[in-house]
Amino acid sequence: MSIHNNITDKSTVRIALITGANKGIGLETARQLGRKDIRVILGARNSARGAEAVRLLTAEGIDAHAITIDVTSPESISAAVLDVEKRFGSLDILVNNAGILDYSTDTNPTEVPMETWRRTFDTNFFGMIAVTQAFLPLLRKSPAGRIVNLSSILGSVSEHCDTNSPAFKYRLPAYSASKGAVNMFTAELAQELAGTPIKVNAAHPGIVKTDMGGADAPMEIVDGAKTSVALATLPQDGPSGGFFHMGVHMRW
Repeated sequence: MSIHNNITDKSTVRIALITGANKGIGLETARQLGRKDIRVILGARNSARGAEAVRLLTAEGIDAHAITIDVTSPESISAAVLDVEKRFGSLDILVNNAGILDYSTDTNPTEVPMETWRRTFDTNFFGMIAVTQAFLPLLRKSPAGRIVNLSSILGSVSEHCDTNSPAFKYRLPAYSASKGAVNMFTAELAQELAGTPIKVNAAHPGIVKTDMGGADAPMEIVDGAKTSVALATLPQDGPSGGFFHMGVHMRW
């Protein structure tokens, strides 16, 4: 089943919220969705950086707006939901893009400080759950709601156990475990929402030239956003409960 056939009905403007959207893959995801005539809401912890990103996209002719949201703060999430509801009324697409990676913990799991485990899970996993739960009522108002959870090949247990996989050599335990948890939440949420118009999928963007991926990463940012965009614009017969990279269903 293809994930590249985008929704074509333009009778109403669709609205997308992307967390961590002031730079990198999040910003490029907003740009590509905006070019599909989707109204994009850029979520950012820093309001000034969010506003600057909106100015950049607006100059490109994109219908872009900013909200301040810290995915680790319940108060910030609640305020963001009220803001989106007041300004837009509903939500069609949620891209849980915000995430962190601490390269200083590139070591064995028993050597990673507990503080790092907690900080990583607070943003990458618990923050994603909190945002999803908070915005789900607005997504239920959409005739074709889409939730995209940014994961990673490093969250795949199968890839980590395969000596021939590029993931096998990486030792980023907290990050990898948090993305494995993202994958499980994605599968569980898709089962919960089966029978509704909402589709839920996880995306591996690739190893991309961002602050997280580094300058030597093999993929450009424009390509790193493509999987999220494809999953955010799935047609009615598109998949739900999967883990994808550039149209390919990945191993859990």
